[in-house]
Amino acid sequence: MSAGLLLFAHGARDPRWAEPFLAIAARIRLADPARPVELAFLELMEPDLGQAARRLAAAGARRIHIVPLFLGMGGHLRNDLPPLVEAVRASLAEVELRLHPAIGENEAVIAVVASAASAAARFGE
Repeated sequence: MSAGLLLFAHGARDPRWAEPFLAIAARIRLADPARPVELAFLELMEPDLGQAARRLAAAGARRIHIVPLFLGMGGHLRNDLPPLVEAVRASLAEVELRLHPAIGENEAVIAVVASAASAAARFGE
């Protein structure tokens, strides 16, 4: 079974908002060129979750790992994302969707962010 990765971010009116998320997707593609990767946004930007999931399914993914690129499990992930995932499940019944916790809850991410914040605070001392 081919597995795809769907990175899910908030979205913003300013297109520059997407730059770090596009960089994350590009690094993943570089490290694992065989894995299909898509980036989707909750609002204000495209593609949305359904569009990105359909792209992955069209690329042959039969399992899609949805990884929210949020620091924590706030209202968007608790309230807004589950109905979106269910709508995708209904439209792509042949594809298994696995929703992962917010990336910011991963211990490795917490360690990297803490290190970067500490380094920023030391800059210029």
